Amino acid sequence: MGVKKAQTRERILDAAAAALLQRGPSKPSVGEVMGAAGLTVGGFYAHFDNKDALMLEVFQQMLRQRRERIAEVDPQLSGEERRTLVAAFYLSRKHRDSRDEGCPIPSATADLAELPDSFRQVLAEHLELMSAQLAARPEEADVALADIALMVGGLALARALGPGALSDRLLRAAKAAVR
Repeated sequence: MGVKKAQTRERILDAAAAALLQRGPSKPSVGEVMGAAGLTVGGFYAHFDNKDALMLEVFQQMLRQRRERIAEVDPQLSGEERRTLVAAFYLSRKHRDSRDEGCPIPSATADLAELPDSFRQVLAEHLELMSAQLAARPEEADVALADIALMVGGLALARALGPGALSDRLLRAAKAAVR
């Protein structure tokens, strides 16, 4: 792939990531994504077979980036310390209010039932890998999985409420419940 084609592909992926984060994987149209990338719809098929292929690649990429950030957390910390540290960021106002970065899971979950199984497989793999990262020992994996569910649900509700007292309270309560 040539340099220009690779750069164009990255612009499309970046625009798709922003759209997925804000509206989920099924709502944004190819035209919307291409317009946000400053490109015409005609060029889309030189890079992707269809919208699902684009959104699946973006979803995988975004989840992989989340795991890469978690991998930077000190491995000497206990599982509980790791989860508490991750929750401090994940359940923050900054993360709730971010329009350009953040976890795509809260915006994607409602769409997954209507999308190809590959989206659910990517999510399942991510949850398995993430719970392993957040558990100091294999027997902590289910506790880590429960904490992930708490964090994702807390963030989804806080984003749905938008900035405000109840949303802030919800973030604090969820953060305190991570164990």
